[in-house]
Amino acid sequence: MTEPEAGGTQSMSATVTARREPPGPQAKVSSRRLTERVFRIRESGIIVVLAMFVGVTAAIQPRFAGSQEIGFILANSTVFALLALGETMVVISRNVDLSIGSVLGLSAYLSASMFGAHHGIPIPVVFLAGLGIGLACGVANGLMVSLGKVPSLVVTLATLYIIRGIDILIVGGNEVVAQTLPNAFIQIPKANVLGIPYLAIAVAAVIGTGAYYLRSFRSGRELYAIGSNPEAARLAGIPVGRRVFTAFAASGAIAGVAGVLWAAQYQTIDSTAGTGYELQVIAAVVVGGVAIFGGSGSAVGAAIGALLLNTINSALYVLGISPFWDQAIAGFLLLVAIAIDRLISVRLAAALRRRSSGVGT
Repeated sequence: MTEPEAGGTQSMSATVTARREPPGPQAKVSSRRLTERVFRIRESGIIVVLAMFVGVTAAIQPRFAGSQEIGFILANSTVFALLALGETMVVISRNVDLSIGSVLGLSAYLSASMFGAHHGIPIPVVFLAGLGIGLACGVANGLMVSLGKVPSLVVTLATLYIIRGIDILIVGGNEVVAQTLPNAFIQIPKANVLGIPYLAIAVAAVIGTGAYYLRSFRSGRELYAIGSNPEAARLAGIPVGRRVFTAFAASGAIAGVAGVLWAAQYQTIDSTAGTGYELQVIAAVVVGGVAIFGGSGSAVGAAIGALLLNTINSALYVLGISPFWDQAIAGFLLLVAIAIDRLISVRLAAALRRRSSGVGT
């Protein structure tokens, strides 16, 4: 064989080998950028819907766009936005936490009752107590799901009733009233700058930090990998059990802190506090673009979803429409969000396959 012929054969072999090799790092980076671009589009869509809804309502009832009404909506959305942050961490790992409403109720009563039982107790200590209560509940959920291998739907549905039952036994027919709470505690949701509650600013910063963690830190990114394909994540060496446990622990701790904020906002706490919140939060998370089957979504989108649902609730009140429509609208948006999520997932998977095969050829 002559030298040119040998070179041609080597070139042909190299070409065939290149075609058979799997997509390299460039394909992975390209796929990641495409996925993140879809995330941003989904979040932007929720913002557009929110802006349109506010605009239409303000056109019908101008006082809806007033600073007082906006401040009221933001203050009401803080608790739901916080709960949505914890729920997002659980849902993207292909799990669900149905116990957050009960955890909030238990934390709200026990933490607020500390003011009456221990006069002069510092407010930060009460917040730490609420955080500890929620963390204990979250740890219990996480252990049963990660170590016990029990489906999260079953575990958290059970703890929803168990924690609520404990709450009812502790509270009985009693309640915490505003007269037993210090004025500085009651003023937490009311303090504002230019009509924007300080609490809303603080919660926005917490959600931004949570979103940054999920997107930028390895342990946060691994939650997405677990939600996308738990078996593949396990084979890749990701500590699935530890990550899922952490997500549930964080969700419980956040719900505990949210319970303290709920007590500061509503000031009258009995055994019904937080009832039904779990379904509203899950609806906000899914409407905000978090895939109910895990693997995609963001904490920012979930918070915007919570803001959207609270805005709808306030708009119905301002327009004099029955509040029962709020639940119907939330359910409709939930169905639409799930349908859109499914459509996007199918098309995104097809686009990623085409892009990967294109790089490989």
